[in-house]
Amino acid sequence: MKKRYRGSCHCGTVEFECQLDLAEGIRRCNCSFCAKTRMQKSFALRDEFAITRGKEALTSYRAEPSNWREGDVDHYFCSRCGIRPFSRGYLEDFLGHFYAVNVACVDGVSDEELGTAPIIYENGRHDDYENPPRDIRFM
Repeated sequence: MKKRYRGSCHCGTVEFECQLDLAEGIRRCNCSFCAKTRMQKSFALRDEFAITRGKEALTSYRAEPSNWREGDVDHYFCSRCGIRPFSRGYLEDFLGHFYAVNVACVDGVSDEELGTAPIIYENGRHDDYENPPRDIRFM
């Protein structure tokens, strides 16, 4: 069941609200970007996410080259502390417009709630998001 959460970057300049169902799982991906940032994410639909403070402090990054079409994914960072609280994306076959929320930036979520959420491993390195990679130890 979806629950409303508030989140922020490390310095508190950027704040957001979202609806997530952590019981559906927290995702870890091994694509070149997620592997370097070690982001663990949960998804919110576009109408389930709002930036409540600090939009002007966000800066975005898009990998080049990318398998994603232009405008289909942007990774957002706080320009002050460098934390990536979320990414925004569009994938018609997945959720349509979505936000990938960095669960480490969700404020007030208990260790128990995070610890009981199932982990879903995504093989983004080989564009196979439906099946986990063979080796997940480093994720």
